[in-house]
Amino acid sequence: MNLLKTLASVSGFTLLSRITGLIREMLVASIFGAGATTDAFFVAFRIPNLLRRLFAEGAFSQAFIPVLGQSKATDGEAKTKVLIDRTATLLFWVVTLITILGIVGASGVMWVMANAMQAGTERYEYSRTMTQIMFPYIIFMSLIALSSGILNTWKNFSTPAFTPVLLNIAVICAAIFLAPHFNPPIYALTVGVIIGGLLQLGWQIPALMKIGMLPRISFHLLTALRDPQVRKILKLMLPATLAVSVAQISLIINTNWAASLGNGAVSWISYADRLMEFPTGMLGVALGTILLPSLTRAHASGDVLEYKKLLNWGLRLTLLLALPAAVGLGVLAVPLTSTLFQHGRFTAVDVQKTAQALTMYSFGLLGLISVKILASAYYAKQDILTPVLIGIGVLIATQLMNVVFVPYLQHAGLSLSIGLGACLNAAILVFLLSRRGMLGGGRDWLGFIAKTSAAVLVMAVVAYFASQQVDWLSMNSGITTLLKRAALLFAVIAASAVVYFAALFALGFRMRDFRLVSHA
Repeated sequence: MNLLKTLASVSGFTLLSRITGLIREMLVASIFGAGATTDAFFVAFRIPNLLRRLFAEGAFSQAFIPVLGQSKATDGEAKTKVLIDRTATLLFWVVTLITILGIVGASGVMWVMANAMQAGTERYEYSRTMTQIMFPYIIFMSLIALSSGILNTWKNFSTPAFTPVLLNIAVICAAIFLAPHFNPPIYALTVGVIIGGLLQLGWQIPALMKIGMLPRISFHLLTALRDPQVRKILKLMLPATLAVSVAQISLIINTNWAASLGNGAVSWISYADRLMEFPTGMLGVALGTILLPSLTRAHASGDVLEYKKLLNWGLRLTLLLALPAAVGLGVLAVPLTSTLFQHGRFTAVDVQKTAQALTMYSFGLLGLISVKILASAYYAKQDILTPVLIGIGVLIATQLMNVVFVPYLQHAGLSLSIGLGACLNAAILVFLLSRRGMLGGGRDWLGFIAKTSAAVLVMAVVAYFASQQVDWLSMNSGITTLLKRAALLFAVIAASAVVYFAALFALGFRMRDFRLVSHA
């Protein structure tokens, strides 16, 4: 399997997902602005997202994919299908029970997630109602995570990578066509989320049927629990759940911090986070997705050299692409935010506030992306405890940074703390892998870092001076201005990219150096 070609394919679909997601956010910003009702939706949407990461692509995937890959390699497809059916049965009924409890106890969930929202206020009531409507979303996402893990293990990466596009399309259609029929209109977005969940699950079913691995859900919970492989997944899920919980506890605390800073703060951070998802999704998520099955196979076969080669390739590609992305987001924060969101009810003040959060996020982009690749190195070895312990320490460090930064930087201080915490997390993971002798490259890394940094510096100078030639905030609204802003922004980004890759070429980089065929 040519990993660079696979990465390009997955990144392409991820880019499509991020573009449709950005269109979704642009519509939300234009139609609903960054006020109390929008804050309520973002808070409500984070609650099923938290549980999704616990029971879906987060803790579950980290435990399921290594066990599934090992079963496929050693037990054959017939026994692996039994494992899939029993895992699906247990997952479905557990998540369904949690969904029912969440809908009934929505007030308690709100107290945990956003206690800074005063009970009885309009913002609180909107958020609670939308939480109840969207809770079933985690059932769909859990089954989607199961399906994605199966398809990725069978080396089908494109179908799962395209799946999130359907959620964005559903929410876009809801914002345009359903919002006028709801009171308040923001409720239409929750319907779009549920429809999107159904569409995503339906999209993966034909691909699962094609490989004969469509999960069969039954009522035999005890049989599923007695399966040794299922128990192994559950055992691995315990530290994995703790790892995801640590990240989500940090998110809950930050949500409460933001909610306490007044109307708009949650939305500003959410819009900045949407822009951050472009590089983290296209590179971090995509690389982590394709590397985990390959690293698992390499570890299962005892091929240490292949394992080290895969990890080294992923980290070099991360530095090569994430470093310029981080600098670009920081330098072009205002042009990006203005071009994409300054329409309708999204004001110049909202642009500046969102750009501040985006700039602070950019300091940690390299860490945010690297952690996804580095964590896969541990998960492939079924070592989930180490990232957990590191995550707990990083959670404490992040919140201590919040105490220092938020009083001075307000909402942007939260973004800075998250980014720096991710960098700390990545640094510790790298240090431990190096001590265990699992990193390759040696002295070559110093030259690689120096050359990449030099090219990024040249790019940053070009991007900064080119962007300063336009007064992005004072441009009028309307479709003509939108197109003009977009054209100018595209020109600045294109010029910066050309300069960066030209500098890399002058320093001796060639595309063939990054081609890698996985034999695992």
